[in-house]
Amino acid sequence: MSTPHRLPDQLRENLRLVFVGTAASTRSAAVGHYYAHPGNRFWRALFEAGITPRRYQPGEFASLLELGIGFTDLSKSGAGMDREIARQSFDVAGFRAKIEKYRPRTIAFTSKTAASLFYGRPSSAIALGRQPGDGEFPDVFVLASPSGAASGHWTLQPWRELAAWIATLG
Repeated sequence: MSTPHRLPDQLRENLRLVFVGTAASTRSAAVGHYYAHPGNRFWRALFEAGITPRRYQPGEFASLLELGIGFTDLSKSGAGMDREIARQSFDVAGFRAKIEKYRPRTIAFTSKTAASLFYGRPSSAIALGRQPGDGEFPDVFVLASPSGAASGHWTLQPWRELAAWIATLG
């Protein structure tokens, strides 16, 4: 039997921003770096939107903690395309507990799929950009998926909206 694929959470208290994916890609699980597939736009989008001062490489993900940016996934054991990941491996309650523990100021789901799992509604019912707040949870953004598999739905605009928002946090 294969061992669980896992990327370590990059979390600490009071981060400005935490990126939340569904699960590691096969490539990310193999190399141990978030958003590691060469076709993934994540690192380019961070820089182009103005979230980071330079274009980072996947192997540098841990250094983004210095910028107040963390990472986690809804499934810490699954890896691959979203449709290949067992639904029972998505741990929304565990994710909520992490957020309550670390209290980041902003959450950014890196796909409508991740947001739909969190909100418990179809991805077609979720808009990109900042989500209505509930007063208890940190501010939430839903970004266009940077995955190469989602190229037909790519837009940098919600990433730019996120960059403008976190710039106001100081």
